[in-house]
Amino acid sequence: MRLDDITPKSGSTRRKRRLGRGISAGQGASCGKGMRGQKARSGSGTRPGFEGGQMPLYRRVPKLKHFTVINPKNFTVINVAKLGSLSAGSEVTLESLMSAGIVTTNDGPLKILGDGELSISLTVKAAAFTTSARQKIEAAGGTCEVA
Repeated sequence: MRLDDITPKSGSTRRKRRLGRGISAGQGASCGKGMRGQKARSGSGTRPGFEGGQMPLYRRVPKLKHFTVINPKNFTVINVAKLGSLSAGSEVTLESLMSAGIVTTNDGPLKILGDGELSISLTVKAAAFTTSARQKIEAAGGTCEVA
């Protein structure tokens, strides 16, 4: 077997359309393209996206700068300053903050933000910490645990 022996399977290919060769060829006169007009001429038709002079769709839709996040991460956020009202050495979790009345709603996992100052040592268990919050908690003698 050689490369010049290879042919398509019989019946898998169709013969080329012979356009404009009379009615017996099946595609005589207008070659199956109708009467006249842009799409009956030789060469390509219109460019992709052209809508006959109407303002095309890609120019009609607004181009927005930002797209919304499809699955956003929602956190229950609290600043370090709010933790100062707790007793020293206590363990801080989302449940303990809700029972103390510092946090009123559970909007997702707890995240500690670094606004404010902290002077007591606490064991904080949260899903996320900002860098400044972690530094302030550890500077006050507390520990940060990612739950």
